[in-house]
Amino acid sequence: MRAGVLFSGGKDSALAAFLLARDYDVELNSFVFDTNRVIPDVQAAADAVGLPFRRWVFKSGLLETAVEIVIAHGYPNQAITMVHKEAIAALTAEYSVVGDGTRLNDRVPKLTPADVQHIEARTGCSYVRPLLGFGKTEVERLAQRFFTFVQGDSETITSGDYEHELRAALREKGLDPAAFFPPHHDQSLVRGRMN
Repeated sequence: MRAGVLFSGGKDSALAAFLLARDYDVELNSFVFDTNRVIPDVQAAADAVGLPFRRWVFKSGLLETAVEIVIAHGYPNQAITMVHKEAIAALTAEYSVVGDGTRLNDRVPKLTPADVQHIEARTGCSYVRPLLGFGKTEVERLAQRFFTFVQGDSETITSGDYEHELRAALREKGLDPAAFFPPHHDQSLVRGRMN
């Protein structure tokens, strides 16, 4: 059975895909807002993980909606969760199983049990989060066992995370992303697999 996993190129989504690949034919999926945006570092991460990769483009206007939410709330949590739900909805049209790298202690994106039940009841698709029972420390340990990766501040890592384009859109509006996003937010990018 095919499973579509949301993939940023980072260690969490790579580990989730790796775990799901034991039981499913996993395909990695990244979403961008801009049709012209290429994400070679994410493609390279997918190649390193060794799973097929697909780049999707969100529907027009979603970035503007997300930016409005960030500005209205003063922080990105609701916008990122909304965008994440849109990505999941798109994947449910293609796959019977959809997954992501959400961990136990992640604050965002965060889907409630009611959100998950709604997705599954509406689409007939299973939404799985294989890392949901794992905290950051354990995910880090497992990721180091299976992958080589780099880590750094969100501004320096070119992953497929939604945050990158949200920050750029805020800058285009003349706003400083630092006023909305937490300081020192680490991202990761997979570079290879351990033998």
